[in-house]
Amino acid sequence: MLYHKTFRHKTSNTWVVFIHGAGGSNIVWFRQLREFKKHFNVLLVDLRGHGKSKKEYTREEQYKFDEIALDVINTMDHLQIEKAHMVGISLGCIVIRAIDKLAPGRAESIILGGAVIQFNSRIKALLNVAKLLNSIVPYMWLYKINAWILIPYKKDIESRKLFIKEAIRLGDKEFRKWLKMSTEIKDNLQEFLKKEASAPVLYLMGDRDHMFLPMVSNLVQKHFNSRLEVIDNSGHVCNIDQPEIFNRRSIEFIKSISG
Repeated sequence: MLYHKTFRHKTSNTWVVFIHGAGGSNIVWFRQLREFKKHFNVLLVDLRGHGKSKKEYTREEQYKFDEIALDVINTMDHLQIEKAHMVGISLGCIVIRAIDKLAPGRAESIILGGAVIQFNSRIKALLNVAKLLNSIVPYMWLYKINAWILIPYKKDIESRKLFIKEAIRLGDKEFRKWLKMSTEIKDNLQEFLKKEASAPVLYLMGDRDHMFLPMVSNLVQKHFNSRLEVIDNSGHVCNIDQPEIFNRRSIEFIKSISG
């Protein structure tokens, strides 16, 4: 079972599930929790190998990406959460799409911040270099390089520091397990590009998210059930860079769906 925290609202029946990205933990949502629990029931999880879920999966030699998604579904089942609005950041967005693939209808709506929707040539090159060097170079060197590429601007230094700080907790063995899933993740992304989610999707992207914003802008023109809102003065980790705007737009979207 994944490590999880629940925050129950006195009157609301609506649940919101937060999914962090690779190398993170539920801590990345610290700027969302206070505001969201005013309106909804909230579930925070640490994905397998991350945060306080790390110790539960140390014996496993390899992870499968669908298993990552099933962990969240099983946690929802354990808590008897039939449906929820799902909020993800970065690679957590891919986990949410995988959840929706395996259990369509469990997501009432989907909010994807700093969404990773495709591996372009630059990302593929980064992954190939990481695979080549991961047995030679300390994983944190690779992670820091990745952080600087994804979050290059001085204005986003706080989110970059948090990105790196959380990665330190991940550890070398867990990093290798997630890196091995890159081909499987890429195949899932190809499927998600062609097939729409079963629930309405809101993409929240920072205007400085140079790597992924152009791809998302192109995708929403093809997907009927998706829309994009760009957050000014924000990078890839937009929930940290501009939390007030991220929270307001997310909560408005959820309420428009749940009534």
